[in-house]
Amino acid sequence: MDIERHPSPRRTVAILSRGDAAARRDATSKNGRFVDVFDALATVGVEGRPAIYDESFADAVREQLLAVDGVLVWVNPIQDGRNRAGLDALLRDVAAQGVWVSAHPDVILKMGTKEVLYRTRSMGWGSDTALYQTAAAMRAELPARLAAGPRVIKRNRGNGGQGVWKVEKLPASSMIKVLDATKDTPEDLTLDDFLRRCAEYFESGSVIDQAFQPRLSEGVVRCYMAGDRCAGFGHHKVKALVDSPAARSEAGPRLYCSNADPRFQRLRRLMEDEWTPQLISLLEIAGGDLPAIWDADFMLGPVQADGTDSYVLGEINVSSVHPYPSEAPMEIARRVADRLQLKL
Repeated sequence: MDIERHPSPRRTVAILSRGDAAARRDATSKNGRFVDVFDALATVGVEGRPAIYDESFADAVREQLLAVDGVLVWVNPIQDGRNRAGLDALLRDVAAQGVWVSAHPDVILKMGTKEVLYRTRSMGWGSDTALYQTAAAMRAELPARLAAGPRVIKRNRGNGGQGVWKVEKLPASSMIKVLDATKDTPEDLTLDDFLRRCAEYFESGSVIDQAFQPRLSEGVVRCYMAGDRCAGFGHHKVKALVDSPAARSEAGPRLYCSNADPRFQRLRRLMEDEWTPQLISLLEIAGGDLPAIWDADFMLGPVQADGTDSYVLGEINVSSVHPYPSEAPMEIARRVADRLQLKL
């Protein structure tokens, strides 16, 4: 007797980003920022569908997400004065009903906030890092740390340098010099004046205090990861928190390269073989729940005894990683296909 065979249904993934009603109406897989991801998904047999989100039509987005197998999310934690509180609640809801969400809001809270710098400070990428849960704790502890050298203060959730400051004690003075990462010129303030500027950060979380890395002016290396595999690198000289006019003049755009670039093979091995396994163990993240795309920013630390550079983690980006190396969309698509296979 012949057995009727039915083809496996094609898996579907929504690509979610923020936009208004017009952007939602006009969105297709052939326009916008993520055409390369849609094309890569099609290559591995996954249908991508655009999903534009705004709080004003959240219910319609929810229904759209409940009709797909998974969703890839590109929404900043803070954008145009809005946060992700409503979106994260929506994503938790659809995930609870069986939709795979990358990155899940609970995973973002574990690895995509500045608190990860404190929680992983004992790892090979760690540095002298403190965490303040209250403004009072920051007021009590920061002066002693400043006496040992410049510090970098970071609000727990933010992007684009928002809420990031270089702080240092001025010699023979009770004043401190502060440099906002989004500004070009430092200011001299009293500690109390600076604490007042940081007060709002404690309304939605903690504040991280990290030792300033003197080699920051040499550039930042961004390692792009698709799950637990490296998807390429970016490198650029930065202006943010760099005092020297000469060093600031060398700042330029991020230059992207593949995961095979010989300059970064040691970092790749560290990320794939040591640090990512340690990260998911320390933070209790299931390997399959690692984001389909995330990145880690590294500053150069002290030169080691064997002459190699050490790396110091500056932040992990999970919420909205874009742009990325040209090889990344295919790596994303492979991770998506692997993850959706688990749902069969």
